[in-house]
Amino acid sequence: MSETDYKKPLPLMRPEGDKFWEGTKEHKFLLPVGPDGKPFWYPRTLTPMTLEPVEYIEAKGTGTVYSYSIHHFGPTKAYKGEPPYAVALVDLDEGVRVMTNLVKDEEGYPTLDPEDVEIGMKVRVVFHDVTDEITLPKFTPA
Repeated sequence: MSETDYKKPLPLMRPEGDKFWEGTKEHKFLLPVGPDGKPFWYPRTLTPMTLEPVEYIEAKGTGTVYSYSIHHFGPTKAYKGEPPYAVALVDLDEGVRVMTNLVKDEEGYPTLDPEDVEIGMKVRVVFHDVTDEITLPKFTPA
């Protein structure tokens, strides 16, 4: 997919997230971990509290919907005509909570129908290659 095909806002690429975004390009969901091996979220250069260098582990890519919201208006005009769409907090099996879009595992990863979303639902990661450089992790029912 070329960058001109994808019209929605893209994440701000910062150096501390490079390892995470490199992982998504390889369809891997990497989690930062501290010296104790415990994962945390979000990607950063130094671990919270100890300020030691961050290491990464590959997550299983599975979890449970903790909470969700159905959005009827997108944050920019790029979403016009698309809503409603589901935004969720997902508790990964590794113990980390992440914000994500809930989608169907179909071409283009369309949003999951609101009536198909529920708290406690099991989900798994899918990877949407939105440009040649950026792959977005999203979650779909497991």
